[in-house]
Amino acid sequence: MGIMSKILGGGGSRTTEDYVELDLDDFDTARGDAGLSVHIAEIGGQQDVIAIKDAVYDGNLVIADITRHTTSDNTMEHIIDDLRQVAREVDGDIVQKGDDQIVITPTGISISRQKLNS
Repeated sequence: MGIMSKILGGGGSRTTEDYVELDLDDFDTARGDAGLSVHIAEIGGQQDVIAIKDAVYDGNLVIADITRHTTSDNTMEHIIDDLRQVAREVDGDIVQKGDDQIVITPTGISISRQKLNS
C-alpha cells in the first residue's frame, strides 16, 4: 500500500491515534520555511468550515474527514457548496474522495482525477 493510500484511505476509519508525530531532529534534513502545509480536518458541523476556509485562503491544502455526515445530508450539501466557493475564489481545486474525505487545495494546485496505478 502506497503512502497516499495510507493518507487518503484504503478502508477503515482513521483516528488521531493512527498518526504518529515524528521528531524531525532525528532526521538529517535541511529545513526551511515551508510554502505549503497540509492540514487534516474533521467536519462535524458548519462551524468547522471556518478554519478550513482560513487554511485554504492562507495557501494551505486541507484533507477533511466528513464521515460524520452523509453526502445527502442538507448540512453537508451547504458545507460542500461553501468549500467549492472557496476553491473557486482562490483558483484552487476540490474533490471528494469516496464518502469520507474532501481535499481542498489553494491557488495553483490541481487534483488529478486519475489514480497513479491506473
